[in-house]
Amino acid sequence: MRSMTKYRLDLAKERFEISKKLLDDGHYRDSINRSYYSIFSAVRALLAEEKIDFKKHSAVISYFRKNYIKTKIFDVKFSDYIGDAFDFRNDCDYEDFIFVSRNEAEEQYNHAVEFFEAIKKFLEEAEQ
Repeated sequence: MRSMTKYRLDLAKERFEISKKLLDDGHYRDSINRSYYSIFSAVRALLAEEKIDFKKHSAVISYFRKNYIKTKIFDVKFSDYIGDAFDFRNDCDYEDFIFVSRNEAEEQYNHAVEFFEAIKKFLEEAEQ
């Protein structure tokens, strides 16, 4: 695994760990932010293996969907996970009067962990 890939994967793990702490402390909006960035960092770890990167989040998501979901490398549910996380994060960060329940934040956290594990497994298997 290349150093940038490992760095981004480690960052993804750190971010979902922080998401869990925020969740446990009742900071649901911030937990959702960290869950999204965990997923985003994990996807960027995949891109690092290909020596590809984009400035826009939408471009990263689009590339992932085109090259990893449509090709069936990853289950289509991961397309939903990243799309939902992106939308949730945008709402939480930029909209006023957004209510986020513990269940919603917990679901985003669980998706981030599942996303991380799937990408980590894929990258480890690709090394062998």
